Amino acid sequence: MNESFTALCGIRYPIVQAGMAGGPATPELAAAVSNAGGLGTLGAGYMAPKDVKAAIRSIKEMTAKPFAVNLFLPEEFAFDKKQIENMEAMLKGYKERLGMERPAPFTGWTSHFQEQLDVVIQEKVPVISFTFNAPTAEMIGRLKKEGVITIATATTVEEAVLLEAAGIDAIAAQGSEAGGHRGTFIGSEDQALIGSIALIPLIADAVSVPVIAAGGIMDARGMAAALALGASAVQLGTAFLAAEESGAHPVHKKAVLESKETDLRLTKAFSGKMARGISNRFMEEMKAIDDLPPYPIQNALTSGLRKAAGSRGDREYMSLWAGQGAPLAKRRPARQLVESLIDDYKRIAEGLVKL
Repeated sequence: MNESFTALCGIRYPIVQAGMAGGPATPELAAAVSNAGGLGTLGAGYMAPKDVKAAIRSIKEMTAKPFAVNLFLPEEFAFDKKQIENMEAMLKGYKERLGMERPAPFTGWTSHFQEQLDVVIQEKVPVISFTFNAPTAEMIGRLKKEGVITIATATTVEEAVLLEAAGIDAIAAQGSEAGGHRGTFIGSEDQALIGSIALIPLIADAVSVPVIAAGGIMDARGMAAALALGASAVQLGTAFLAAEESGAHPVHKKAVLESKETDLRLTKAFSGKMARGISNRFMEEMKAIDDLPPYPIQNALTSGLRKAAGSRGDREYMSLWAGQGAPLAKRRPARQLVESLIDDYKRIAEGLVKL
């Protein structure tokens, strides 16, 4: 295996657990993956700063191994009052269907990113991963001064080159198969839907920092392919979402474990940002809506709807994020998943056709 990433992060195996924000990537999951030799990640994108601090301290109580915290970099977006009012009116019927009380009109959204970042630095987290944008030179300089290893997501070669020039230590190459939100920050999301088998070698050839393959990798076969394509490590999200330590809603886990390859869709319905998940009624009915508010506005507008659906166990109005490899998911402890990745990888490597 290419040892550049494992040496960089001080971990045994080139395996990264994705920072699945919103519940799945818990302190328990992060600690279990790190204890097994990989790089566990706390999905802190939606967490209040005080909760980020508490979660980091909880991880430290469960492991002395390196781990990461994943944050969402702020993006520019347009605040269109009329557009928001139209969406609120459209969502009214859905909320009534779920027995929700009439919410107060949406008045705005505030990013807690800077406070989250301050907590990560203060708590001396060894690795931080970013998505949705490129960090500023000032930000990277501050993190390097504190000795923090940085990872950022790229969905195109252009994004990867920009991230390396900015000083990022490793790049997660997110193929179109990946579950959850797309990390595209340059150009159109539609144009950045490049499959992992093409994207990994393209980015590996374009940059000199370690590349982490992300998107569609569920087992050792995907891991072997990604490393052969030039990656220094692999990142798995959906495979860990089904793990016993995952904080994903039971309905979400069940949907993943029972999914078929034809169930996965790309949508902006829940958040205003393109994301891949298991198709349901809300996604299908929102297909006809062209004028969705952008992320994070739409995400905030549907937040209550998703929580109400979760409390009722109604999968038709939940964001069931998952990658295209979801049908390969298995319910098992995270340690067992890491061990199977390594053991099966060794057998695959030994069994490759000798030319």
